Amino acid sequence: QVQLVESGGGLVQDGGSLRLSCAASKRTLSTYAMGWYRQTPGKERDLVAGITRSDGDTKYGDSVKGRFTISRENGKDTVYLQMNNLKPNDTAVYYCAAAMNMERLTTGVIAYWGQGTQVTVST
Repeated sequence: QVQLVESGGGLVQDGGSLRLSCAASKRTLSTYAMGWYRQTPGKERDLVAGITRSDGDTKYGDSVKGRFTISRENGKDTVYLQMNNLKPNDTAVYYCAAAMNMERLTTGVIAYWGQGTQVTVST
């Protein structure tokens, strides 16, 4: 069992930045495609960004392209989401996710979820 622990959420003003981190409990993060989903009340979780296991290919949701950057440090078993130029409609609970490959990550076939971290963007 792998536990994913997110950190870095909080309250930020419109146009501000935050960096989310996701740390794994075991040294196995390099074997998974990793990503970030977000969810608002009453809606499904949507993929925000994903990154492959080894070659670092990335995929982003249309609403965050050019503003968010996903990266990973396999040696530290940590994945990051740098969020710039945040907008009020980015407000959500952000979840770290691990999947066997990028296809499963993008289709919601998730092996492990983090507990979620709240991001709130004020006007």
